[in-house]
Amino acid sequence: MAISFGRTDLLDETEEMVRHRTEKDKDKLKESSGIDFDEKREGRFIVTQIRVNEQGGEKIGRKAGTYITLTAPGLTADDAEGFAELESILSEKLEEMHRPLGLPESPKVLIVGLGNRSVTPDAVGPYAIDRLQDTVPIVPADERTIIAYAAGVTGQTGFETSEFVAALGDRIQPDLIIVIDALAARDSNRLCRTIQLTDTGIHPGSGVGNSRKEISREVLGIPVTAIGIPTVVDGPVMVSDAIESVFNYIAQKIEQSNAPSSALAVTPWLHDKSEPADKEVLKPIFGEWSQWSKEDKQQLFEEVLSSDEQGMFVTPKETDAWILQYATLVSAGLINWLQPGPPGSESPSSAI
Repeated sequence: MAISFGRTDLLDETEEMVRHRTEKDKDKLKESSGIDFDEKREGRFIVTQIRVNEQGGEKIGRKAGTYITLTAPGLTADDAEGFAELESILSEKLEEMHRPLGLPESPKVLIVGLGNRSVTPDAVGPYAIDRLQDTVPIVPADERTIIAYAAGVTGQTGFETSEFVAALGDRIQPDLIIVIDALAARDSNRLCRTIQLTDTGIHPGSGVGNSRKEISREVLGIPVTAIGIPTVVDGPVMVSDAIESVFNYIAQKIEQSNAPSSALAVTPWLHDKSEPADKEVLKPIFGEWSQWSKEDKQQLFEEVLSSDEQGMFVTPKETDAWILQYATLVSAGLINWLQPGPPGSESPSSAI
């Protein structure tokens, strides 16, 4: 079965990126496709940086530019230390990404929060603007260097979000526009544990099949950076992940039962979710499909559950806490980059 990757706004989840994780494949990808792919660990976080030229963009169906993804495996909604570290990395990567623009020392920046504050998984943009407005000092309009605005959604305003942003850009003439939005992922492990930065702008709603007009430098004539946090996945993704977890559990249980040491065990068996399992032991029980890759199983469920009645997006049960944390983190990261204070100065307080 051919792999057909589900909808995702994260570039490093696309087929080309997933297939080129080794160093040899990364070099081949750069030479043949015009995509420079680098991934490394910084402490507990995974930092993926992808540079795509025009040739590479045509090949993978994405715009040419720079994409930086910060992934925090194991992060929980109440991990204050983890969010503080992630905020620091975000500020560093914002500085790295914008250094080539040669922005003035105190650039005028328009920050726009996209999304619907009435729908929690889509509210990270408006909530981040709320936090920014609480933090940015109140000064006369013509002296402001940070202008924060929540645009709402077309269903509420009757206007394309891009039209609002274009009008503000014409009026304010900022050096840079930053848009903050919720994204869709194709791996449930990335939900609320990832931040993507890109200088290519954004198509609001594209990850959930509701693409609006583009907000980008090509359209507005002003550099545009998008900051996105994946908060939803397709329903078939969750079905595939659940099946994969069940298969891993059963395979580990069978291996444990067959181990000689199991006869001597006096404590209950504990399932280690991080430990890979040999799925060959599942073949006599579930047949050939138990040997399929996770991506192949996901493709099957996408085909089966593709009707409008069964189509749905899934978000974590702690979405409220996650969204508040990321709204605080992104606003603090932007302030620390744009208006760095003296050592020891505090960022906005934790959301929880």
